[in-house]
Amino acid sequence: MKNRSIDLRERLIVALDFDRAATAREMVRRCEAQVGFFKVGLELFMVDWFATVDWLIARGHKVMLDLKFYDIPETVKRAVAQVNDRGVSLLTIHGDRSIIEAAVAARGDMKLLAVTVLTSFSAEDLRELGMAGDVVELVRRRARIAVAGGCDGVVSSAREARALRGDLGECPVLVTPGIRPAETERGTVDDQKRVMTAGQAISGGADYLVVGRPITRATDPQEVIARMHEEIAAALAE
Repeated sequence: MKNRSIDLRERLIVALDFDRAATAREMVRRCEAQVGFFKVGLELFMVDWFATVDWLIARGHKVMLDLKFYDIPETVKRAVAQVNDRGVSLLTIHGDRSIIEAAVAARGDMKLLAVTVLTSFSAEDLRELGMAGDVVELVRRRARIAVAGGCDGVVSSAREARALRGDLGECPVLVTPGIRPAETERGTVDDQKRVMTAGQAISGGADYLVVGRPITRATDPQEVIARMHEEIAAALAE
C-alpha cells in the first residue's frame, strides 16, 4: 500500500488559518516537534504574501500553498509560474479542465492538487446551483479529469477517499481536509459538512490530512496531534 511509506510527521498538514503572521508562526513553534507540514491559505497569504512560506521552508518544513487558483487559463498559467522555485511542495488549483491544463503546463517541481468539491458543500448546495447528481459523483468525475489532465493528486473530503482510490488507484496524491478528532466527530457544528476522523480518512486511502481548528484552537495542540497520530498509526496497522 503506497501511503504506508509516508513519514508520520508529514501525515498531518496543520492549517495556519490566521490573520496575523506572528500568531501563525507561534503555532508552528508549538507544533513543529511533531509535525513537519503546514498549510498556508488565502487568509494568511494576504497578510504577508510569501514571507511565512519562505520562513517555513527555511525551518525545514514542507508547505501546502492553498490558493485554489481559478481564473482564465493564461492568468492561472502565469500565476503558477510565480510559485515555481519557491520551495512549495503542494499547490492547489480548481479542478476545471482548462485550469488544469494551464497549471500543468507552467508548473516546476512542485505537485499540483486539484480541488474537487469544497468540504463545506453539501447535496443541498448543489441543488441550489441547479446541478444534478450527488456530491460523491461530482467529486469522482472531477478527480478523474484532474488526474487524466496531469495533476499529481486531488483534494477531497475523506468521505470520498475510498471511492477515489477505487477509481484512481494508489498513485495520485489524496489530501483530505475536514478532519475532526474521534471524540468530537458527532455533533460538531462548523462550516465543514463532510467530515471524518483521522483514522477513518487513512483507512479510506488518504495520504495527507489537513487539520486546522481542532489543533490550532485547542488548549493543548500537541496532545491533539498525538491522539491523531495514534489514530493514523492504528489505521495503518490494520
